[in-house]
Amino acid sequence: MKEKLALLLSLVMILSATACNDNSKESVESTPTEIVSNVTPIQLTNKMTPKELERVSKHGLTLLDKPDKPEETVSPEINGENTEHTVSVEFMTYPIEQLRLDIDEINNMLEEKPEAVYSFEMYEIEKMKACIEAGEDYKQPMYILVDGKICSEYVPSIYNGYDGGAFSFSRSPINENDELVYETLSFTDFEEYLDWLRETYTASEYPEDFIERYIMRVQIANEALKTGDYEILPEGTIDLSDDSLYDELTKEDYRDNWEYDREAVEAIKDSIDEINIYDEEMDIEFLVHVTLPPNYDKNKTYPVYFLTDGVWRFGNHPQLRKVMENGEASEIILVSLGYNYDTDGADTNWRYNCMVIYRDKLLDFITDNLMPYLGENYNIDYENSTIYGHSDGGVFTHNALFKSDLYENQPFGRYIIGSPAFWGLYLHPDLNSEGYENDYEYFERNEKLDKSVFLCAGALEDPDYADRYNGHDTTLEGIAKLNERLKSHGANVIYKLYDSHHYQFIPDMLIEYLKEEYPN
Repeated sequence: MKEKLALLLSLVMILSATACNDNSKESVESTPTEIVSNVTPIQLTNKMTPKELERVSKHGLTLLDKPDKPEETVSPEINGENTEHTVSVEFMTYPIEQLRLDIDEINNMLEEKPEAVYSFEMYEIEKMKACIEAGEDYKQPMYILVDGKICSEYVPSIYNGYDGGAFSFSRSPINENDELVYETLSFTDFEEYLDWLRETYTASEYPEDFIERYIMRVQIANEALKTGDYEILPEGTIDLSDDSLYDELTKEDYRDNWEYDREAVEAIKDSIDEINIYDEEMDIEFLVHVTLPPNYDKNKTYPVYFLTDGVWRFGNHPQLRKVMENGEASEIILVSLGYNYDTDGADTNWRYNCMVIYRDKLLDFITDNLMPYLGENYNIDYENSTIYGHSDGGVFTHNALFKSDLYENQPFGRYIIGSPAFWGLYLHPDLNSEGYENDYEYFERNEKLDKSVFLCAGALEDPDYADRYNGHDTTLEGIAKLNERLKSHGANVIYKLYDSHHYQFIPDMLIEYLKEEYPN
């Protein structure tokens, strides 16, 4: 993740249910759904933006590669041999007419609340008054670059009146409730300010080398503005959306969090494509793994078996492919959706944000970007393709099913909704927590559901998250009510409970579904 994301994006800290690993026992029999193909195959329209198309990358599997070691960085010095640095400043011009208005506003503020204007601001006010008297526009430093990187922390010498002693400034950070909080910070000298920055970044678990590099950048910028030893950039030069202006926040690599049998994956790695695909709306780089069937023929058409939570479900690809090798199921394309290796796809808060809070944006990405892109690279039978999600992912696939009619693209004809944590919708104040209870008004817009649905859960799982329900339906109560609603509308639905807790049944369920819904 980039530095700007870490500084601006505050993920909601809510514990939600997690989907994970292994084995299960089944408790109820189901009946297969017959595959019927359209005479005219479904076609999708790729709606990726130019930026998204530019950043997509399809290549061989890199999951088995060793994580890259962090690059060794040498901290710059102000006093010493390593003193070659460039500082550039972009100024913003305030026309003289605007200055008069600002001075009037500040004078009014001073009369009402003198402490609202600090000493460094008073220095600037005097400079503004001097510009007014001289009939000149006023220029204020707007952005500072040190060695080509943005310096986004406060630099005292940005106001030329700073003498190295005590100073104060105001800021408006975002708190844990996504609210702006206005506060004033005061320091006895510049060194105390640097110590505060260091403690703040350390408390946020930033890497030590990043912190020291960042602190030094503030020092270099402060010295340059004090001496005037900097380059002036024309207005409009700095584009804050340019990723090259920001340091990599972390060199962490989460490959070790992916759960899979290395030997089993190595055996089929030549049949696996790995795709990095960026979504501009969510500002997330996703990682997609595509496993081709044993006798893949690029001239033939195949359904897709689409699995969310790639950090765990990619590990099921070898077993599922083995079922095809053994002739126990038809050949299909396996697809799992995860996140780039610098993101922890197993993190509870990350999953909740992506699949619950931003479930509509994720649906946009899969429907209008990812699945059309895959269709341009593989021959896909969309009508008979399946999308799976469990827990928070079950909330997502439920949302995807009952909003599918709102899209021109129709990438899936089948949906697996596993152990949907509908109670998680009540954990965030801005979510439409009731929308799921009437299936997002799907049946008010449509007479019938033309998709196939498989509902599943672990019969033993309700106690697993008993402390999360807060008086709302448990996981099993929520999925049972969904089953009844679907039946009442004559939907093609299979409902099955496994002798299992929350996630243990998933691998066997995925194999069973493949055999029964895609018979050979």
